[in-house]
Amino acid sequence: MTINLPDFLSQLVSNPVLAITVLLTLGVVLVNGWTDAPNAIATCVSTKSMSPKAAILMAAVFNFLGVFVMTMVNSSVAATIYNMVDFGGDSKEALVALCAALFAIVLWATAAWWFGIPTSESHALIAGLSGAAIALHGSFDGINGSEWIKVIYGLFLSTLLGFAFGWVVVKTIELIFKGIDRRRTAGFFKGGQILGGAAMAFMHGAQDGQKFMGVFMLGIFLANGQSGVSNFTIPIWLMVLCSAVMGLGTSIGGYRIIKSVGMDMVKMEKYQGFAADLAGAGCLLLSSLTGIPVSTTHTKTVAIMGVGAARRLSNVNWGVVKEMVLTWVLTFPGCGIIGFLMAKLFMWLF
Repeated sequence: MTINLPDFLSQLVSNPVLAITVLLTLGVVLVNGWTDAPNAIATCVSTKSMSPKAAILMAAVFNFLGVFVMTMVNSSVAATIYNMVDFGGDSKEALVALCAALFAIVLWATAAWWFGIPTSESHALIAGLSGAAIALHGSFDGINGSEWIKVIYGLFLSTLLGFAFGWVVVKTIELIFKGIDRRRTAGFFKGGQILGGAAMAFMHGAQDGQKFMGVFMLGIFLANGQSGVSNFTIPIWLMVLCSAVMGLGTSIGGYRIIKSVGMDMVKMEKYQGFAADLAGAGCLLLSSLTGIPVSTTHTKTVAIMGVGAARRLSNVNWGVVKEMVLTWVLTFPGCGIIGFLMAKLFMWLF
């Protein structure tokens, strides 16, 4: 099932509930743009391979390509997010709960951005939706365990593979270029950083773009009283819309996250930044092809840790890492509880 653009615009004008749902969903996509997308370009900006403006423009373009191409190849990440929670039953009440979850996600992500901490929008999305679904059903019946377990797999996959890939890739590069004057390789790795940043932006769109489009489609179906839709096709106009809003978010508030991830955590040379981008993109590609939703923030950050630790552990600013890990740990219970409470409040009010 899908919806074409003329029908969507017609419904948007005539259905205020759908309009509110769309605004909240795009708000979450916008917040993702300024909290998650900057991770993709953090290293190429921090090593001065690209200017922030050029990197943000590149991220916007490759975010769209990632959304478009990967959705055509394999849209299972969107399907996993869509089917992870049960918003069935009374479509009106389910839509109110969904809106509450989106509101909770925006609150959580904005607070993290204010403090410059690269929280995972993927984890916030999953937690907020789960909390709202539990509130809707009054029990854990709102959670689809067989789909939710993929999130746990993704958490461990991104942590272990991201760190390992980062360590292995940078060690391989150092072995290949051993004995070569680094000044002679600067141009090569500068170009490599640009390609690596583009690859990370592409995979960010492939992963996070699909997650939010799955939620967008859920909101459209619920606003039309269709709570039992299990299969859907993502229209091209929605890919363009989500990519554009994500790119706008990156241009608004991306620098704080770029500084935390690319500058404060590990001081990197160009070849190290290239290794981190390559490792992160490789891990995200594997996750996307297998339909496992992972956090792009989490994956890129642990890849940078692996690169920094490959030389010596003291290269990593573990104080910054501690703040990030604490935020990741708190996201599931924190955003989940906010989603639950907001859903209860919204259902009582509306």
